[in-house]
Amino acid sequence: MKAIREPRYRQIAYAIAEKIVESDYPIGSKLHARSTLSAQFGVSSETARKAISILSDLAIVKVVHGSGVEILSQEKAKNFLNQAQETTNIQALHAQIDNILTVQKTSIDNLSESLTTLFEQTARVQKKSPFTPFELLLADDSEHLFKSIGQLNLWQTTGATIVAILHHDELVMSPGPYAILEKGDTIYFVGNETIFHTVKTFFYGHA
Repeated sequence: MKAIREPRYRQIAYAIAEKIVESDYPIGSKLHARSTLSAQFGVSSETARKAISILSDLAIVKVVHGSGVEILSQEKAKNFLNQAQETTNIQALHAQIDNILTVQKTSIDNLSESLTTLFEQTARVQKKSPFTPFELLLADDSEHLFKSIGQLNLWQTTGATIVAILHHDELVMSPGPYAILEKGDTIYFVGNETIFHTVKTFFYGHA
């Protein structure tokens, strides 16, 4: 969100209000003609007129035709400046929030790119090494324990091929269909990228 730039005539209105608050323009005194104000602030007479119109609408000054601009209220001038400051603070807060959101969006975009890269690299590794086995420790009770690999129909059910079993610190390679799976065994198996979760779900009902 870009900061909103105040029009020049409002800036002049603020400057006059500040002088009123600081008693540089006392209550009851008269301001110079618009032509003098325009020269003082380096703006056109129309811009000076708009600035005076704002103050007049707020009853801070009163335009007396043929006599200039009379100062009416120091309190209203102060309120005008306070309101302007609150508006500026709100704009600054909006800009701060917008900046935070931009930073967060950039972080999310960077995270998304990193995840995409990770997935791509993982897929490449799996394609290059399709026979790198997964491992699963059968540490919890399961209805599928104490059955042979053949009885479980593990390959038919999950698509996983068990290539080894670690049983009581003994690694059994190519265990075959008659090997019994027991609690505490670690099984090593191969399959596609989702096979680990499939096998874990098979034994324990959750991934």
